[in-house]
Amino acid sequence: MSFRASVLTLYPEMFPGPLGLSLAGRALERGDWSLEARQIRDHGIGRHRTVDDTPAGGSPGMVLRPDVLADAVDAASPPGDGRPRLLMSPRGRPLDQALVRELSAGPGVLIVCGRFEGVDERVIEARGLREVSIGDYILSGGEMAALVLLDAAVRLLPGVMGNAQSGQTESFENGLLEHPHYTRPALWEGRAIPPVLLSGNHGAVEAWRREEAERLTAARRPDLRAARHVTKT
Repeated sequence: MSFRASVLTLYPEMFPGPLGLSLAGRALERGDWSLEARQIRDHGIGRHRTVDDTPAGGSPGMVLRPDVLADAVDAASPPGDGRPRLLMSPRGRPLDQALVRELSAGPGVLIVCGRFEGVDERVIEARGLREVSIGDYILSGGEMAALVLLDAAVRLLPGVMGNAQSGQTESFENGLLEHPHYTRPALWEGRAIPPVLLSGNHGAVEAWRREEAERLTAARRPDLRAARHVTKT
């Protein structure tokens, strides 16, 4: 069974967007995964298909109604569906490679894209929405975050990347940032490829790559390095 992605949004025209191109797009054409963007407003209230209302307690902005969103979730993910239900939210669990691998190994995802000031807390609880964040900043809605999550997960599906080993040596796979890369020409603007990479000594090349990954991680992401040491102990 292919990986199935359903996205609940007020802007379904944003999909597939970049997911229709490159690796993800070719995999979509082959049927390695499927994508449906569903309009939340189809479940809106009244003649105007209202989906939001003013915040209880008073504050600026609007909040997505729980009854509307629950109907949209139920229609896209009936009992027995088996896919995790995600809500893209800045207060959610940070998206990392471990979570990406977990999701890509499953049957797919249902993703809710919030808008306005947010989503009524009751529907998050009642429908078991798992909040996920792609970073400590605010977007206009969850659509861009959903695109990021899906691109990260789809590229790990079997057969999507030409070389399966490529995904095993990238940043974050081993708790390290990726080592530097070089290609021809051997000398460019006075800058040479490190001699070890041209030596033909595979052991020395691997040792250099490991050292460079450690160096970059310590310099740029000491938090990753600290977490690795905690895990080892």
